[in-house]
Amino acid sequence: MQVIDEIKNWVTIRKYTSEAVESDVLERILDAGIRAPSAKNRQPWRFIACRKDSVRAKIQKASFGQDHVGAAPVIIAACTTNTEYKMPNGQNAYPIDISMAVSFMMIQARAEKLGTCVVTTFDETEIKEILTVPYSMRVVMLLLVGHPDEDPLLTKRKLRERVISYDHW
Repeated sequence: MQVIDEIKNWVTIRKYTSEAVESDVLERILDAGIRAPSAKNRQPWRFIACRKDSVRAKIQKASFGQDHVGAAPVIIAACTTNTEYKMPNGQNAYPIDISMAVSFMMIQARAEKLGTCVVTTFDETEIKEILTVPYSMRVVMLLLVGHPDEDPLLTKRKLRERVISYDHW
């Protein structure tokens, strides 16, 4: 597999079939997240894989009723276990660490012929309550995973010249 070809053909999936994601496939996706790099190898994550209809329905409601959230057979809540660590550049590490882990899971899901969608529009307090996430932890994002029931068009990307430079801005 040429990874760049897979990346160039990447699309966000918002419509899913009702077909379940097999347990061994889900385990490989979660394992990919565990293998992601993190600041000082702190691995500040906890992934909650939600497959029960009742739990997913509550998450959909807490995600302001977004249809695609409820349609996904698996919702992975990507949480951080360390909100305090700041990198030497002064930035919080956890948004980057969790984004890397979710990206790794997305790549593995694609290799499994599954579709994904990152969701960041949700009521975090409600999600934490539904999933019994401790008060001091954060739910950073949700990752929807499932068998695609659509073939969306590729979205246009900005020209390379507008986003890439070498040695100066």
